Amino acid sequence: MKSLKYKLLLSLLFVSFKSAFCGLWVVAEGGNRFLQVLKANNVAFFLRPNMEDVLNRAGVGDGVLLLSNTRNDSGQLKESQKRVIESKRLKVYLEYPYYWGESRPEVKKIGLERGVLLEAQDIGVPANSIVTLNDHNFYLYKNDKPIMAIAKVAGFDFAEYGLDGTIAYPGLYREGQILVSSTALSDYVISRFGPNQVLNQLWQYILKHVGVEDIGVLEASTDVSPSFSKGQVLKADDYSEAIRRGVEWYRQSGLLVHPDWADYLQQYTKKNGEGVVFPRTELQHRVGDGSLGILEGHASYIQADGSQPIRWWIRGDCQAETAFALSSGALLSHDSDYKVIAENLLEFLYVKSNLRSGERDDPKSTSFGLIGWATTDPDAYYGDDNARALLATIGASHNLNTSRYHSYIIEGILGNFRTTGKSGFRGPWFRDAKLQTLTWESLYEKDLVNLHPHYESWLWANYLWLYDKTGYEPLKERAIKAITLTMNAFPLWKWTNGIQQEYARMLLPLSWLVRVEDTELHRYWLKLVANTLLQDLDSSGAIKERLGIAGLGRYDKVKSNEEYGSKEAPLISDYGDPVTDMLYTLNYASFGLSEAYAATEDQQYSDALQKINAFFVRSQVKSEAHPDLDGAWFRAFDFGRWDYWASNADSGWGPWGTQTGWTQSWIVNSLIAQVNKQNFWEMTSSFKEDKEFVELFNVLINSMLKLN
Repeated sequence: MKSLKYKLLLSLLFVSFKSAFCGLWVVAEGGNRFLQVLKANNVAFFLRPNMEDVLNRAGVGDGVLLLSNTRNDSGQLKESQKRVIESKRLKVYLEYPYYWGESRPEVKKIGLERGVLLEAQDIGVPANSIVTLNDHNFYLYKNDKPIMAIAKVAGFDFAEYGLDGTIAYPGLYREGQILVSSTALSDYVISRFGPNQVLNQLWQYILKHVGVEDIGVLEASTDVSPSFSKGQVLKADDYSEAIRRGVEWYRQSGLLVHPDWADYLQQYTKKNGEGVVFPRTELQHRVGDGSLGILEGHASYIQADGSQPIRWWIRGDCQAETAFALSSGALLSHDSDYKVIAENLLEFLYVKSNLRSGERDDPKSTSFGLIGWATTDPDAYYGDDNARALLATIGASHNLNTSRYHSYIIEGILGNFRTTGKSGFRGPWFRDAKLQTLTWESLYEKDLVNLHPHYESWLWANYLWLYDKTGYEPLKERAIKAITLTMNAFPLWKWTNGIQQEYARMLLPLSWLVRVEDTELHRYWLKLVANTLLQDLDSSGAIKERLGIAGLGRYDKVKSNEEYGSKEAPLISDYGDPVTDMLYTLNYASFGLSEAYAATEDQQYSDALQKINAFFVRSQVKSEAHPDLDGAWFRAFDFGRWDYWASNADSGWGPWGTQTGWTQSWIVNSLIAQVNKQNFWEMTSSFKEDKEFVELFNVLINSMLKLN
């Protein structure tokens, strides 16, 4: 009797041991990051080298994860293995490069395609939820009832138009006891798939299929993350550290052109900035000194290893804006290298490159004084780009304590001013071929109205700034006329990728209008625009994007799946998507609010600015795995999820893009201005007392506008 009891006890212990320790089998390389996720979440598993070994060891009803394995010789699940799976009732998840079927399916590379969860209720997410599957191969399976499709779809969180008008491939589906994924979903950590909440639910679903129940939210370390959580209290040192990292990013980004890899630029760069996205080279740890310029930034495209390619394109505005940021950083940190790079960038822009040469440097040319769009397109002149480049040159010149670029500043402002019509509007841009058929006098007398602050308003700020330093009345008169027409039409404004950027851009000229004419009306205009913008200021400091009036948008919301990724587009699908834009809106709002508070001492502007700057500190990119991203700010941030997420429809300039000028420079300078308790208007007031500057202006105004 004792012997029988002893045998029964041993039997129960064996069953208990088997169920506790042999429930989940994993076939993968030891370097697969998903294994770390399983361990971090206390999921017990056995890691085996191949499927044959698992089938020999697995018990009835066990779970099996066949994860991405680059050393796999044959990814096919053999017929003999399928029979064992069926007989042992194994619950299997199989993903690329393993495959189900008699022969290896055709392979396609993910480009604009995204995952769309169709059987969403079982997964615990809304129908048509989107996940990104960056830069991966996938099998072209055939299945009529996929759980997840892979397709090019428009939308923010959801495939807004379903799968209409797009080719959809099965991404995840069931085949008996086997859950088949056509791509390597286990790469999601290193490859930065998103958004995290949807991926978490998807993996809960997969793990439940293989027998892992109720593990809660999957904890996974991410290679790229915000520097602070949403509610984390910031200290004064956190602002200083954000500035240090933001300035240092320019050196570690690999974007400052070095002679050792300058030849790549010649191969990769192209006209119009199209087709210029290529990976970093192995030489880009060698940092240039600014004498060959700086590239535009990272493209909004995430490669399989989690890195991002860059835009091999040199823009005029980015050279000056980067010089402004680095020269500001040099003053704060006393790092002489930043000063040298800033000086070299200005010299490259105005002297060495073609951006101010040729017809742009010919006093007889209508284009005289204008700054070229890019080294491949020096004959294109955007007023907005010129305005930012000139303001940045003013700021950098002050920081560097140099008069070297005074003539370029004056010629640049007057070159734009004399090609501005009599109502103060210039239009979005000119090509030189057209300008050379016109006289500046005909443009100066043109009757044009363009109610589009994105393109026009910072030129008005330039005119008001130069008026203050010189007293030249036409500068003020035309700026005020344009501002008046624009404000009288409010809110019927044209808009670019969203209406918030138009409001953000108007803050600066309205602030400086109060400086030159402090009237009740001008303060009201400033308050009207600020209140309209700040009604969407989140407690986190982010400003929620919104679309403008239908029919007035230059780049309206994407209207079909086919249109997704084919043109410039907003980051959102509809108002309510909790996204802020640091390429077009928040970066300029901070600069404008700083000037608004300095001009009016209205505490509302200061309070909003402090919230925004705190948001910059918290949302700054932190990454040890990708040092070229660490310290940057991406274009978009989902302040609801507290993660980098938005629609990636804007052909290369979606949520994960960086920009050396537009984004990085104005954010860095906003933070520095707060730390130093300074503002641009008063900081650059010394130009007014600079006799050489004023005398040079008098010479150039007479020659460029032919007053004599």
